[in-house]
Amino acid sequence: MKDILVLGIETSCDETAAAVLDGQRHILASVVLSQDTIHAPYGGVVPELASRQHLAAINPVVGEALRRAETPLEDIDVFAVTQGPGLIGSLLVGLSFAKALAYYFKKPLVGVDHVEAHIEAAFLENPGLPFPAIALVVSGGHTSLFFLKRRLHFRLLGRTRDDAAGEALDKIAKFLGLGYPGGPVIERAAASGDAARFLFARPRMKDESLDFSFSGLKTAALRAVEDEGISASHPQLADFLASFEEAVVGSLLENLNRAAEKYRPVSLILCGGVARNKRLRRGFEELARSNGIQPFIPSPSLCTDNAAMIASLGLAKLEAKKKAGVVLELDAYPRFIATRG
Repeated sequence: MKDILVLGIETSCDETAAAVLDGQRHILASVVLSQDTIHAPYGGVVPELASRQHLAAINPVVGEALRRAETPLEDIDVFAVTQGPGLIGSLLVGLSFAKALAYYFKKPLVGVDHVEAHIEAAFLENPGLPFPAIALVVSGGHTSLFFLKRRLHFRLLGRTRDDAAGEALDKIAKFLGLGYPGGPVIERAAASGDAARFLFARPRMKDESLDFSFSGLKTAALRAVEDEGISASHPQLADFLASFEEAVVGSLLENLNRAAEKYRPVSLILCGGVARNKRLRRGFEELARSNGIQPFIPSPSLCTDNAAMIASLGLAKLEAKKKAGVVLELDAYPRFIATRG
């Protein structure tokens, strides 16, 4: 689709983001305003604070994206916005803003699923990504496996039954007083550690499904903290964190490997905020090579929450539909909705 401009808006959690893409999916501008410093004192995202910050930031963030793209608002042809899942108050800020723009300019409005948009990030940099594919989505709020027979065909294979992988990392970091967000903090501290020093059992579903569970692993880590007296100043802190990080990564890759053996994809996709983790990226690429499958991982800036992936998926949905209007009945939804394949 040529000669078209898409404005994407993302406010599902604690990043206010806007991006402008053209019909060739060239990113003309991508702006992300993080709230990490606001939520850091609490060791996690405070929903009320997040939504208030979105209210203050949404207009200047969208304005900055348009300025960088050298595009006036009236030249935007399509508005794409995150509908869910996420924090309901945060979602409503972006959704209401996008609805107002679409209504005023009488332009198409496309609602986008945040989890599916993370997968779309891989297509932004690899438009010829071959099918069938399996995607592992790993973030602070989501850990899921999808089978993609073709574009926009998302078949859920497994999801976390409790904590997401990123959430488990954040909680251990918070318990030890290491800072927020916990994933990057743990990765830096674990870099010099011995991942074999502490042994953690890998969780696996009794029903042999491809679902994930990290609550037991988190509990085992907290017990080890108490038994070994692990603290932020403990001499074996790096070993402990490396071991825990290795257990989380191992659990993710074990399910991914089982899925690959069962569904025989030609492509593997790793995406979501935790996909920035170097240990996970290395393990993912090694698993793909050992199975003779092509690996695809978005650049780090496209792994974390951003609006470029929202705009791209909105454009893909518009292309598939061929016709779209000003749909103001879109509702935000807090939890991921999908039919298990």
